[in-house]
Amino acid sequence: MIRFQFFPRSQGINKAIQDILDCFVASEAAITSSEHELNSNDVLAVLRPHLENHSYQVESGKSADQKISVPVLFGLNDQIDKSFNADAVSSDGKIVIEVEAGRAVANNQFLKDIFQACMMFEVEYLVIAVRNVYRGSDDFSKIYAFLETLYISNRLRLPLKGILLIGY
Repeated sequence: MIRFQFFPRSQGINKAIQDILDCFVASEAAITSSEHELNSNDVLAVLRPHLENHSYQVESGKSADQKISVPVLFGLNDQIDKSFNADAVSSDGKIVIEVEAGRAVANNQFLKDIFQACMMFEVEYLVIAVRNVYRGSDDFSKIYAFLETLYISNRLRLPLKGILLIGY
């Protein structure tokens, strides 16, 4: 079952975020973690045609020309000095999608995703997709609790308009 929560919870989702959710719902039978043990690349491969229909650039492999590079720092003559890779990026560059599997909680990959999205040039929204079930653990709920604490405590302000957490 696809679960999701948008943060901050004081805001609803917009059409662009709904379009992403629709891609996951359309792919649900093929990616649901209660029935499949796909790695993140396999999940992304299932999502790719749906995301591309919404004009997303989607990583298609691990070679440099297949990755999606998002600028972070600019140097002399506006040359990109530093960039981070994303699994998918909207055509306007404002939404970054990261699809995680086993490393989401175990290796705190979701924290790295948040940090990198905050550093990316002109990115406004981050979508983190994680397994609902991973080795008997509910990764979605663990990350949900973390994001809930982050936003409710208000001790750390992110430069993002919002984060969408999706459990697949």
